[in-house]
This record gives sequence, C-alpha cells and structure tokens, in this order.
Amino acid sequence: MKTYFRLLSFAKPIEKFAIPYILATIITVVFSTLNFTLLIPLLQTLFFQSTAPVARPDSWFNIINMMNYQTHQFTMQYGPVGALKFVCSVIVVSVLISNTFRYLAQRTMESLRIHTLLNIRNSVFNNVMDLHMGYFSNERKGDIISKIASDVQVVQFSVTGTLQVIFKEPLTLIAYLVALFSISVKLTLFSLLVIPIAGLIIAQIVKKLKSQARESHETYGAMISNLDEALSGIKIIKAFNATNYIKGKFDAQNRRYSKIIRSMAKRQQSASPVSEFLGVVMVSGLVLYGGTLVLNHQSTLTAEKFIAYIAIFSQVMRPVKAISDSFSSIHSGIAAGERVLELIDTKPAIVDAADAVAITDFKQGIQFKDVTFAYDEKEVLSHINFTVPKGKTVALVGPSGGGKSTMMDLIPRFIEPQKGQILIDGQDIRTLTTDSVRALMGVVNQESILFNDTIYNNIAFGKPEAKPEEVMAAARIANAHNFIEETEQGYQTNIGDRGTKLSGGQRQRICIARAVLANPPLMLLDEATSALDTESEKLVQDALNNLMKNRTSLIIAHRLSTIQNADIIIVLEAGKVVEQGTHAELIAANGLYRKLIDMQTFNS
Repeated sequence: MKTYFRLLSFAKPIEKFAIPYILATIITVVFSTLNFTLLIPLLQTLFFQSTAPVARPDSWFNIINMMNYQTHQFTMQYGPVGALKFVCSVIVVSVLISNTFRYLAQRTMESLRIHTLLNIRNSVFNNVMDLHMGYFSNERKGDIISKIASDVQVVQFSVTGTLQVIFKEPLTLIAYLVALFSISVKLTLFSLLVIPIAGLIIAQIVKKLKSQARESHETYGAMISNLDEALSGIKIIKAFNATNYIKGKFDAQNRRYSKIIRSMAKRQQSASPVSEFLGVVMVSGLVLYGGTLVLNHQSTLTAEKFIAYIAIFSQVMRPVKAISDSFSSIHSGIAAGERVLELIDTKPAIVDAADAVAITDFKQGIQFKDVTFAYDEKEVLSHINFTVPKGKTVALVGPSGGGKSTMMDLIPRFIEPQKGQILIDGQDIRTLTTDSVRALMGVVNQESILFNDTIYNNIAFGKPEAKPEEVMAAARIANAHNFIEETEQGYQTNIGDRGTKLSGGQRQRICIARAVLANPPLMLLDEATSALDTESEKLVQDALNNLMKNRTSLIIAHRLSTIQNADIIIVLEAGKVVEQGTHAELIAANGLYRKLIDMQTFNS
C-alpha cells in the first residue's frame, strides 16, 4: 500500500478532484438505487392494486413507503392511469439525475487520471534528464523508454482507476444493502452468508498476479530495448546479413512476453465469469428461499417487494465484481508503479554543492591538478596535471584508450574524478553550479548529435531566443549557410532522425554552427573531423578554425592537420601525461609523439 499512496501523491491537489467526484458519486448512487425501489409502486399500480388505506410515513427517508403512499394517493384521485403517469415521471426524473451526475463523476475522474499521468510522466522524465552520464552507460535505453511510456500508462489506468472503485463501488454496495434491508431483513441476512465465499474464491484467482505483472513489465522493457537497437543499427544488421538473427532474438522476447500476458489474462478474465456464476447461484438461492416465504405467506414480504428485491440484489454483484476486477488490475499497476518510482528515486551521482556559486566569466584558464579517474575500479586517468591557459589551443593526442575522451568529459562534469581537482580560474568546479560551468563551454563531438527537427531549430537548440539573422551568421561562420540555402526549404528543412537527410560533413557543420551561436569562451572538440572525407574535412576544419578564433580550445584529434598549429600538445598514454609541448618541441624530443607521427597514426 505504501507504493500505492506514493503514486497517489502525484494526483495533488487531489481535493480539487475528490470533492466534486464524491458529491457527484453520492447523488448518482442515491438516485441509481432509487430507480430500483421505484419498481415496487410501479408493480403495485400495474398488478397488485389495493383499495386499503395507506398510512403516510413520518419521513421522506423511508422512500419505499413514501412512494407507496404517494402512488396510492394518485390512484385515489386520478385512477390507476394517473398513478402510472406519476410513477413513470418520477422514474424518468430519477434516471436523468443519476445519469447526469454519473457523467460528471466520470469526467472528474478522467481529469484526475490525466492530471496524475501528467505529473508522473513529467517527474520521471525530469529526473532522467538530471541523471549523470554514467547512469545511461549502465541502463538499456529501451527499458527507460518502457518505464516512461508504457509503465506510466498502466499506473494511470490501474492505480488511479481504483480510486473510483474504492469510493463508488463500496458506496453503491452499501446503498443497495440498505435498500435490501428495508425490504426484507431476513432475506438480506441469508444473502450475506454467501457473499464472503465469492470474495474468497476470487481472491485466490488473482493471488499471483503481482509477480507476473512485474515480470511482464521487465520483459516488455527488454523487448523495446531490442527494438531500439535494431532500428538504430539497421544498416549494420543488413550489412552483416544478421537480419534473421535479430528477428529470432526479437521473436524470443516477444514470445516470452506473450506467454506472461496470456497467463495474466487467464487469471484476470476468469475472475469475471466466476463472480458472475456465483451471482447467479446466489440469486437462484434467494428466489427459492424468498419465493417460499411469499407463497407460504410466512413474512410481510409481498410479491411486488420480492420482485423489486431480486432486481436490486441482481445489481449487488456488479460493485462486488468491480471490486474483484480492481484487485486484478491493481497488482499490475503496483508492479508498474514500483518500476516507475525506482526511476524517480534514482539520484544523480553528480549534484551541485549546497553552497555552490555561479561562475559568469572565464578569465584565466582550466587546470587539472593531480586528477585520477576510474570506471568500476579500473583506473583510466592517473595523476593528471596540466593547464589550459585562456586564449590558447590545447590538443590531446595519444593511442586509443589513453583517456582523452574521459579527460574531456570531466570538464563539463559529465563524470567526476575520484581524486584531484579541476579548476576554472582557480575555483574547483565542484564549488560552482554545473549549469554555469557548462554555459562557458561549447561542445562539438565526433558523432554529430542532431534532432529530428528543422535546420534552424537545431542551430538555435541551445539559444532558442536567437534571432534569424544571428542563426544565419553562425551558419556562415560554420561554412553551412550555402548548403542550407540549397535545401528544399532552406533553414526550415527537416533533417530527419539524427540528421540522416544530411551528409556527415553537413551534419558536423550544423553542430559547429550550434556551438558558434552559443558563443562560449571555451570550446571542447572531440575528434570533430576524424570521420569525414578530405573535402568535407577541409570545410569543417575551416569552420573549426573560425570557431576557435579568440577562444580557448581543447581538442582531441587523430589528424595531424588538426593539431599541428596547437599552442600546446598533451600526449596521453595509458591514462598518464607522458609529454607536452608544441609540435616542434615534441618532434625534437623524439618521444611517443614522434613515434606516433612516424607510424602515421595521424593523417596529414
């Protein structure tokens, strides 16, 4: 129940929905019950007319006797047809009121459901966006998507839906029982002996649903992960003739999921016919017992009251059935809710310190001071010391796996060192707000990360308030304006998923334009030209040169042309700085850098 109430907290302010829902439901239940009790005066008027005087009840709360009295009065004054018109008019008004307020109650509940879904989904997504980069390395993207999309939907319908059952159905059941007791106490007590038996049988049917529900959500998440990977890697799958392998992998997950769902459905769907069968058994028993009382005149139960009693009792199983069905769905909702809350409760490993301050300017430079970093106890960087002075271009080079990208990721606090400090203008970045640190930086990665949107919106991604002339100016600096103008709709051209409608060089220049528009004092360039052909590389390199003018730049590159003009070159090997200096100095030192050049690790 702790999970249930935690999920329910996302409905706040719940009183905004609960109060009108409760009022509308009470009116609906009262008049719905009244509709059945009106069968008694209707049957009396049609089949069991009596000329005997009827005493007026003391209160309108005794609704059955009051309706009998009023019907008798109309019969005396206007005859049986007049009484029939009166009873039919009351039934029409009662049904109109009950259905009007039932509609209002359902509208209110739907608003609550949508409001809760909005809050849960926002909370999940916002928390995911705040998580550190390391989290996404360990989790499957499909499973995260499944939790945000599918699991939240299950929570919406099963958990918030039970609110309706928790209040409305017990209230309806109580109203029916009050009506039944008012007609015949003896018959109602007899019927109450059977209802708990039905509840126990249904409880046994749905007992294992929660564990199956959790397994189904986990399997669905794995299946979505496979789907995401298959769509992302479709070119490689086809290139290696692995289509049948991927189909088989997906089919295995799909079959497992289907098997679990089939088992759950078997249990859920058996609850309804079982409860319906038990209801018929109970009604049959009541007809036998009550009919005997009427025929033998052993109680005050008259024929018209007995018929109305059976009609009301036939409805008693409806709320009972709804309550049993809710127990089936609540297990699935709680299981999905636990997965959703697990994601909400995941805390980012990198957070701002309580007394963190914003940095608004970049005046001196960046310093790595005895920095050590490890992934799962495997040391990647060891006691790194170097400085990136303001206005200088610093290149990171070295064999693959030397720790260059890891070092780059430490500066915007995507990851945190286990030891040492990274200082900006002499201030430890852990004492600064992360947003203000990242605002000083522009990032251009080896992989061009673009969004399924227009070229204009991709360039203005980090600065949505930018004016069109500013976006165009950034595109010109990035050597992108000309090819953009040649596209079908210019800056308003949609570039497709991850920019697939553009070439590699065009995508990279859009990324550079995005960085230019942000106009940061510090640039982080991670192998920005390594995947391009010679012509594209020249255009992109020219754009990068424009970008780096009057800025501090830290570059990772595998091409000599990218780094030979750097002010400082830092050579990394096995997570350690083994050399640093200018291109000429390092060539003269005849160390690892010279060896890499001679081995043509760099392409000129």
